[in-house]
Amino acid sequence: MGALEDSLRSISERVKSHSSSMITEEAVKTAVVLPFFHALGYDIFDPFEVIPEFTADAVGKKGEKVDYAIKTGEEIGILVECKPVTTELDRKHLSQLFRYFTVTKAKFAILTNGRTFNFYTDLEEPNKLDARPFLIFDVTDLNPSTIAELRKFEKAGFNVDTILATAERLKYTSGVKRVISGLMDNPSDDFIRLVAGSVYEGRITAQVKDMLSGVVKTAFREVIMENVKNRLTNALADTESVNQEIENPAEDEPEIVTTDDEREGYMIAKAIARGAIPSNRIFMRDAKSYCAILIDNNNRKPLLRLHFNRATKYIGLFDGENEERVLIESLDQIYDHSDRILATARKYAGD
Repeated sequence: MGALEDSLRSISERVKSHSSSMITEEAVKTAVVLPFFHALGYDIFDPFEVIPEFTADAVGKKGEKVDYAIKTGEEIGILVECKPVTTELDRKHLSQLFRYFTVTKAKFAILTNGRTFNFYTDLEEPNKLDARPFLIFDVTDLNPSTIAELRKFEKAGFNVDTILATAERLKYTSGVKRVISGLMDNPSDDFIRLVAGSVYEGRITAQVKDMLSGVVKTAFREVIMENVKNRLTNALADTESVNQEIENPAEDEPEIVTTDDEREGYMIAKAIARGAIPSNRIFMRDAKSYCAILIDNNNRKPLLRLHFNRATKYIGLFDGENEERVLIESLDQIYDHSDRILATARKYAGD
């Protein structure tokens, strides 16, 4: 595990074990929020970098403060508002962040109760904080994709464009996931009628609806379990197929097919590299064994290679003299190598 993941898991265990004592904002700040930003590489002991009780006269309400302002470089980049762990985070808690967002150069705001971190930006209207978060992070429920998103907020690699490149997709994906989770646990009347109406021909009375509600819940979970089982089965089949290909290579090689993962990998690489080179200089050229991301569509200017044609995925990095292949488990992990991709792009920036 990396240093960030180690630190987050330590915070996670602390919240799981001692959340009952985090009933004040100060307890949340001390036990969770400051360690969280320390894990991201910020100097929590430097009041000019992690500014507590931040005020801005232009807000218009004398004495009103936001709990922390985090500098990402020379300017304030992140605003943070903390609540006790027992607080159910809601739009009503955003009022101060709304006002401060418009009068600072901050591009991101975080509302947290120490367990849940809601991340906001201005996707809907420039310089106006969105009412809905683009990322919701539960510190007690760590997963690789969330950790990959949090890495983008590390001080050493903080880049607004890189974060915003996936923020809109994250916002709607997380929203849809919450709706689906809610429907799984408590399907609405409309949803029951939608999915059961085509299989139940009688009149849906209150008694029938109660019966169908249980049926829908069970079916929902079984569909997910079956999909997971099929994915595992297909992954094992792919592995066996690869082994057979190695032992008995086919005479006719397959046609070149650009996959959705390759297209998304290209967009991620483009979003990262645009910090060093114009995006219109970045091209994708697919081949049978890998997908090449090139500068100026020139094979002599490789930015990245996507080795996605097998069950196990690798990316090829070119910040050294030769290609270095790196194993990845998800496309989001490409962001973990942003510094190296940017270093490669800078080599060609002046060409």
